[in-house]
Amino acid sequence: MKLQDLEIIVTAPPAPGWGGRYWILVKLTTDTGITGWGECYASSIGPEAMKPVIQDVFQRHMEGENPENIELMFRRAYSSGFTQRPDLTVMGAFSGLEIACWDILGKDRDRPVHALIGGRMNDRIRAYTYLYPLPHHDINEFWTSPELAAESATEMVRQGYTAVKFDPAGPYTMRGGHMPAMRDISLSVEFCKAIRGAVGDKADLLFGTHGQFNTGGAIRLGQALEPYAPLWFEEPTPPDNIDDMARVAKNVRIPVATGERMTTKSEFATVLRNGAAEILQPALGRAGGIWEMKKVAALAEVFNAQMAPHLYAGSVEWAANIQLAASIPNILMAECIETPFHDALIQGSIRVEEGFITVPNTAGLGIQVDETLARAHPFTGTDLHLNMREEPCDYKNGNSFAGGAPPLES
Repeated sequence: MKLQDLEIIVTAPPAPGWGGRYWILVKLTTDTGITGWGECYASSIGPEAMKPVIQDVFQRHMEGENPENIELMFRRAYSSGFTQRPDLTVMGAFSGLEIACWDILGKDRDRPVHALIGGRMNDRIRAYTYLYPLPHHDINEFWTSPELAAESATEMVRQGYTAVKFDPAGPYTMRGGHMPAMRDISLSVEFCKAIRGAVGDKADLLFGTHGQFNTGGAIRLGQALEPYAPLWFEEPTPPDNIDDMARVAKNVRIPVATGERMTTKSEFATVLRNGAAEILQPALGRAGGIWEMKKVAALAEVFNAQMAPHLYAGSVEWAANIQLAASIPNILMAECIETPFHDALIQGSIRVEEGFITVPNTAGLGIQVDETLARAHPFTGTDLHLNMREEPCDYKNGNSFAGGAPPLES
């Protein structure tokens, strides 16, 4: 069996774009007619520029190869151009292609992917969700309203979720980590207070920050949140300086989580060695794929750390996250995005029920991709999947982070 054909589909979820402006899906077909699906969570360049990168990685390192040879193909891509170091764009391309290879192998053997990477450790995976506006909420008001966030959290707990994530501490700026405005710290405390008051001990609070802050600012914010016992403090400083994140971890009594912007075991190992985080959040469509993150999970075991796969993408990457989670002992939980489009794209083949994901027994990734739907919603814009903003933190008028992929200003 050899890899033969590649198709790339860039699909755009409907507004407001939970999961980003677009999802890059890859479809691989073997010379025996087996098809596998993957998703490239690659966002540093636009999708039209990313397409030839994916094609080059496939043609250069994978075309004509047996899809079983995951390690060989990874080493080719990782070492290409005399690098042998993490490359976010190349690994973003390879990761989606690698996921598709596992889908092919599972279908060829009529076994789920987790059965091929160590077998089933977990029948159910604990799910968590970001707090999104409810249908009756004002979408602009929501992001700075502790009361509306508490209403959303209450509804998520009613649906069965035992963990909810929120991020009222924006903005994300291209300028790197900044000192938070005092009103941003106060608003973050009010969010934690309102949500904790609404859900009590029925759900863990997951405080997302996404690398906004410098080290001192992250410590100030984290210490202010400690009375509400969040389960994690997510990416408190930018991911390019692990020593700074380790300083935060040493000075804040909330577990630090990180990983959505990291790739390969090399970067995750640096986090573990430095004590910078004890919860790792790989995005499998970026981080090197299923096999590479299986290795990272093993490294995390040695450091008594846990895995919580990240999802701000489509449901194909979600399916890969679930297959990995099923096979490892140190899974904490997995992020989920429940929208009609996410569900329809995989034809309801995986769902969250009472706050948990039942691991599918069907072959490959356990999903049926609706290719017609994916092609019917092409991405026609020029924007990136997600963006940093150029303006600095506003210390006078306050800040607001708009979730999802908000409409672009004309």
